[in-house]
Amino acid sequence: MASGLRRGLIWMFAAAAVVSVPVVALAQSADAVLCDRVAADPNDLEKPADVKGVANIPQADVSTAIKFCKTASSGPRRMMYQLGRAHAASGQMSEAIAAYRRAADKGHTTAMVELGVILANGTGIAKDEAQARKLFERAADAGNPRGITNLAVLSGGSTGADPAKTRALLAKAAEGNSPVAQYQLGLMFQDGVGGAKDETAARGMFEKAAAQEHPGALERMGAYALAGRGGPKDTDAAKAYYQKSAALGNDDAKAALKRAECSITIKDKSGKRVTDLCF
Repeated sequence: MASGLRRGLIWMFAAAAVVSVPVVALAQSADAVLCDRVAADPNDLEKPADVKGVANIPQADVSTAIKFCKTASSGPRRMMYQLGRAHAASGQMSEAIAAYRRAADKGHTTAMVELGVILANGTGIAKDEAQARKLFERAADAGNPRGITNLAVLSGGSTGADPAKTRALLAKAAEGNSPVAQYQLGLMFQDGVGGAKDETAARGMFEKAAAQEHPGALERMGAYALAGRGGPKDTDAAKAYYQKSAALGNDDAKAALKRAECSITIKDKSGKRVTDLCF
């Protein structure tokens, strides 16, 4: 059973941008072209539309990426960010952190998110959630969807968080069809965090995220359909949601399926559980 905002920071997910970042078509150096070819982030809001990007830089391309992105890093700020990606792919975290920090200082929001994740997890650097939160806030305020969702995750249960602001930012990201934002917003509606409790709205968010196979949202839809929360009760649909979520590794969904199989408990005269009957 989910309660509150789930922990776990998002390194990367495919999400529609909340804001449009204007890209001016300028002639690029050969180094910048090659840096884009091997190290561009497909989810970077500043990436030109004609640059495909790579989700993960192949090891065979790491040295090439470092070479050309380093030369191109004096140009557009995303080149410095891409240099950070190349160093991270090579396991050179000190160099990656330095490049992300320089790109973030220049206003690159995706670099802010990457640096925030590193600080929040203490990867190659001392853990610093306060600094991570500031970076996520800067990225979120600029409309970066990963900044918004990571801020929501990091702020879960924090006394210093502004849940109303987080809820509003998540709503913007959810409009961009981000399943992570939809799921997190659903949890806030479910628990009444940052505003009124609304199980109908929660179910609506979970349903949208579940349609994109978000494991947590699938589990929540199973629970909501089983109990008739925020909408009609449908045990068959609940089972299907739980099965999809369990197949994606969600432990809560696995436990729910197990409970459904063993729905009858045999007790002795004192009321003590003796065994469960499973079907």
